Amino acid sequence: MRIIIYTGKGGVGKTSMAAATACKIAASGKKVLIMSTDPAHSLGDSFEVSIGKEETQIDENLTALEIDTVYEAEKSWGNLKEYFKRLLTINSESSIEVEELLVFPGLEELFSMFKMLEFYESGRYDTVIVDCAPTGETLALLKYPERFSQLIKKILPIKKAGVKTVGPIVESVMKVPMPGENVFDDIEYLIDKMERLQALLLNKDIVSIRIVTTPEKIVISESKRNFTCMYLYHYNVDAIIVNHIYPKEAMKGYFSKWNQFQEEGLKEIGKSFSEVPQFFVELQPCEIRSIEVLRRVGEMIYEDRDPFEVLFKKEIYVIDKENSILRILLPFAIKDELDLEQDGNELIVGVKNEIRKFAIPSEFADREVIKAKFDDGYLNITFG
Repeated sequence: MRIIIYTGKGGVGKTSMAAATACKIAASGKKVLIMSTDPAHSLGDSFEVSIGKEETQIDENLTALEIDTVYEAEKSWGNLKEYFKRLLTINSESSIEVEELLVFPGLEELFSMFKMLEFYESGRYDTVIVDCAPTGETLALLKYPERFSQLIKKILPIKKAGVKTVGPIVESVMKVPMPGENVFDDIEYLIDKMERLQALLLNKDIVSIRIVTTPEKIVISESKRNFTCMYLYHYNVDAIIVNHIYPKEAMKGYFSKWNQFQEEGLKEIGKSFSEVPQFFVELQPCEIRSIEVLRRVGEMIYEDRDPFEVLFKKEIYVIDKENSILRILLPFAIKDELDLEQDGNELIVGVKNEIRKFAIPSEFADREVIKAKFDDGYLNITFG
């Protein structure tokens, strides 16, 4: 089974490219589910079919689904959310402000990804294609399994068994409500699912991320940051799809000045993502909507390549035992934006606003970092 996640800056045609890929794979005879986790769903518009939170048959081998993020969130952590609400309103009434405090950015989208996990574990489809929210939300979503499970463990260190014994005493003395068994059930459910989701997302033989961009400098810059962050979190980007390319015959008259900008953008994409397969999509003479148009675009994008395959895979970590060096691939990172700290047997690597903790490989366990150098896209960390 394969899972292919599409992400990119808003307005680049991410949904259309995901839908076109789904049509291409379905035409080969494989059973495909395409699901949207973007709260502003447009998948139904692409297929010109009404799609909701239930699976909708689009074609013989193609099914679509638009995730109801609020519904999935309530199902996943309703009891835990209610407990947090009680903590926040011990000395006051519940209000809309409290409800807003309990809306963590990216959390609802994360819960919608649990549906992807469910479909994967059910084995009902050969391919699940995920149309994600724009880049920022996708990054928040992909790092939540790691961060949120750590947060829950810190917030609720009290064990389930201890609630019945010390819970009433703590509640009486501290005037703080203790979580009930249903809250612990939610916690166990969340952590278990997050760990399984994280393991799945890191499986490069199953999961690929494809970045959709356009040949414009602002969008290319965003795509580079996206690409770096994906590698920072150890996810595999196996293709870049360049959309909205103006045909040469259109680059005349009023649009002639855009010809140079587009050529510069395409050259930058070619150099920046040189190792990753790139696919180019010309601006179509009509909107990319309806299954017929999507099939045609799917054929145009991939031609004789099979989009079901893992198109590219590169090791992110390289361990040089002889020289005691750990190399971490961080494409497009800028030296001045990098930060490195060691906390016991963990490395804390910062790239601009993103921070990631790496467990130090067993080969270098209990050894101190003595120097680090960023060179040719790799952060080279030397241990003493």
